Amino acid sequence: MADRFALRRRITSLDPETDHAEIMRLSTGHEFPWDYVRALEFALFRTYCVPSISALLAKTGEFERRAQQRYDDTALLMGELVEHGYDSPRGREALRVVNRLHGRHDISNDDMRYVLSTFVYDPVDWLDRFGWRPLTDHERLAAFHFYRAVGARMGIKGVPDTYGAFRAFKRAYEAEHFAYSETNRRIGQYTLDLFCSWYPLPKAVTSRAVLAMLDKPMLDAFGFTPQPRWLTTAGHRALRLRARALLLAGPRKHPLLTNRPNRTYPAYPTGYRPSDLGAP
Repeated sequence: MADRFALRRRITSLDPETDHAEIMRLSTGHEFPWDYVRALEFALFRTYCVPSISALLAKTGEFERRAQQRYDDTALLMGELVEHGYDSPRGREALRVVNRLHGRHDISNDDMRYVLSTFVYDPVDWLDRFGWRPLTDHERLAAFHFYRAVGARMGIKGVPDTYGAFRAFKRAYEAEHFAYSETNRRIGQYTLDLFCSWYPLPKAVTSRAVLAMLDKPMLDAFGFTPQPRWLTTAGHRALRLRARALLLAGPRKHPLLTNRPNRTYPAYPTGYRPSDLGAP
C-alpha cells in the first residue's frame, strides 16, 4: 500500500508562512478535497446568519434566481486561487472577478473580514471533528497566511496578523452579529433548498439531515427548527466512520480542485476562463 502519510511529511517539511500556497494546494486538493468542499459549503451558510450579509444577498436576488450558479461561481473562483496560486495569471484573473462582483455593492469591511475568517476556521473546525487525520499546525497556519494574503488583494483592511487573533475576531463577530432576521430566513431557505437538490432523496429527509449539522446559533439566526439529538449524533458518527475508511485508502495522486464536476459549467475548466464566471 502507498504511504498514507507521505504528503503529511511533505507538508510539515514546508514553511507555513512562506510556503502557504503549496501547503494549501496539497491539503485541500490531495488530503481533504471532499471535506474542504463540505466545510466551505457550511461556512458560506454560516455567513448568512449575519443580517447585513443576508439583506445584501436578498437585495441582489441572486440566490432567488441563480442559487446554483452563485454557488459554482464561488467554488470555482476560490478553487482557482488554491490550485494555481493567487499571484498566478489565472489567480489574478479570478481575483479581478471577485473584486468586480464585490465592487458592485456597498459591503462593509467588517462583513468582508468576517466572511474571510470563515474560509480559514470553518474547514479547520470541520477537519478537527471529521478529518481522516488531524490537521498539522502547518496546515492551520498555512490556511491563515493564505487567506490573509487573499484578503490583502481584495482590499480587506484590518485582518489580524496572528492566527489566534483572527479566530478571536471571528468568534466575537458571531457573538455580536448573529441574530434572526427575515432575510436570514429567506437566504437560508434558498441555500437549504439548493443543498437538497443535489441528492436523490426526498427533500424532507435531506433537509433534516442538513439542519442536524447546524449548531444552535445558526438555527436561531435562521429560525430553523432544531432536529432530534439522535439525528445529529447519527450524522456525526457517519462522518467519523467515513474518516476511518479513508485512513485505509491510498493517497490521492491527482488534486481535486477546479476539475471537480459542477452543474453550471460542465465543461469547466477546459472551455472557460475565470473571467467568464460570475453574475452578468
